[in-house]
Amino acid sequence: MINGLNSYSNTNFIKTYASRMSPPTNNKQETNHFQNVPDSEMTQGKPVKASIFYMNDLHGQNIRMERLFNAIKQFDLQTSKDTDKMKFASGDIMLGEDEKHVKVADTFLNLAGVMASVIGNHECDMPTAQFANLINDKKYKLLGLNMNPSINNPIKKYIEKSYVQEINGNKYGIIGLVPPDLADFVKLQEHLPDLHIEKDFNKTINEVQAEVDKFKKDGINKIIVLSHSGYRQDVKLAQSVKGIDIILGAHTHNLLEGIEKDKNLFYSPSDEPVIITQAGRDGKNFGVLNVEFDNNGVIKKVQNNLGKTDLYSRNLIARKQFEDILGNPEVVGSLGNVEKVPDDIYAHENPHCDFIMDAMRKELGTDIAMMNSGNIRGQFETGRVDTRDLAIISPFANKVVVVKVSEDEIVNAIKKRSKTTMQSRSHRPGLVQVSGLKYKINNNGDLLSLSFVDKHNKEIPIDVNNPSKDKLYTLATDDFCMLSEEGGLGISHRYPSALKVFNHDKDIVVAQHIKNNKEPLDVKSDGRIIVVDENGKEI
Repeated sequence: MINGLNSYSNTNFIKTYASRMSPPTNNKQETNHFQNVPDSEMTQGKPVKASIFYMNDLHGQNIRMERLFNAIKQFDLQTSKDTDKMKFASGDIMLGEDEKHVKVADTFLNLAGVMASVIGNHECDMPTAQFANLINDKKYKLLGLNMNPSINNPIKKYIEKSYVQEINGNKYGIIGLVPPDLADFVKLQEHLPDLHIEKDFNKTINEVQAEVDKFKKDGINKIIVLSHSGYRQDVKLAQSVKGIDIILGAHTHNLLEGIEKDKNLFYSPSDEPVIITQAGRDGKNFGVLNVEFDNNGVIKKVQNNLGKTDLYSRNLIARKQFEDILGNPEVVGSLGNVEKVPDDIYAHENPHCDFIMDAMRKELGTDIAMMNSGNIRGQFETGRVDTRDLAIISPFANKVVVVKVSEDEIVNAIKKRSKTTMQSRSHRPGLVQVSGLKYKINNNGDLLSLSFVDKHNKEIPIDVNNPSKDKLYTLATDDFCMLSEEGGLGISHRYPSALKVFNHDKDIVVAQHIKNNKEPLDVKSDGRIIVVDENGKEI
């Protein structure tokens, strides 16, 4: 077994990608050179050089898609002709039930020349027939080995288990995997049984091996898997299947920089190297993986670079096409000081969620407002705000709901979500973000204290060990938080008796809130959620 990788500098191979794509001040990326994957047995024959632009979990961030389009254009121009150039997406490029936003994502994949993408959980946010109709002009392959839709399902004709990508006479076997836990992340459950997704990942591993064996039998020895299975499953796949070379991962939002053994370099049962990538979440980063294969299709040299999307300008061509779909945005006002989003949005108070929850509570006149941490996907910025900015921040096209809930239900929702979040490695599904409430938990997820904060900012303690089942509060939230098992509040029984159900999401409420304030509002945290360690020290 190989103990590590040696630094490799070969200017005759593909030049350091980061030095061409990133600003010269980014010294960290400048030092990311090629590395050898050494082996005692070298093979004869001309090596195959490949450069792969990869992205994952864009979550419908269409402004970042405009920036990514410029990064991709630069990649296209600067990749040498003797290198096999590929562009792939690993799922959750789309998001939500809004047809326009899904169509923008489809248009982006077509414009960018992406060769293939895989079905992620957010590609299933809307009913299957509706989604299929929106992608009927797609130029990219849509993959899902472990999804077998019913014959009458309109999505079936678009889904392929795998395909062969040929470039410069070199053939690559491309396989796609949908998340086995897809159902846990989707609000609309009624269309999922018809997709027949394999939940047992061990069975999926056997299916992947069979598909790889077919490729090998046909003389195709360079295999790439587009996986929306999550990091731990990808590691298991890499260590279980013979013949995979690269896994372009997604779903768990890891940021895998460089190449490091036992992080994103693993070895198959036949002791061949397998590279795993992930570029985080929300399109903040993209990756370029440069590899060199020997004559047997084994990776001998590798370089993995991450680029920051926001360092690129918005592409005017993409912007025009997107706005033709979305319509021209309306300016709703401006913001003052905007506090940074926390690095871990799932396990802390998020000032951007605070702002949205305060807007919901004030504009809808409720006692409290609650949402899950992952409910927003973008972030506010100082200065002018328009409706497109807000739609990107709240892109799911959920429905705002006002209901009555008991003190007991509030406590149980916060307890359950805090416990599952803090005991999860990824801190998903995330803490409950609130307005009109203030609570403290420890890093084990135990709820230590909770207060109701009335409209005069007076704190009224709630007994977290014996909350009332009779005392009721009006709550502003959305139908996902009410109905979803994974990201919800556990109050789905309240939905039929909702006081109001609006046919729009939180972005409309926030737009009205900004319009109603003549002075620019600040986006800042105020300590309404406190997390402490075992010694009671705030984390």
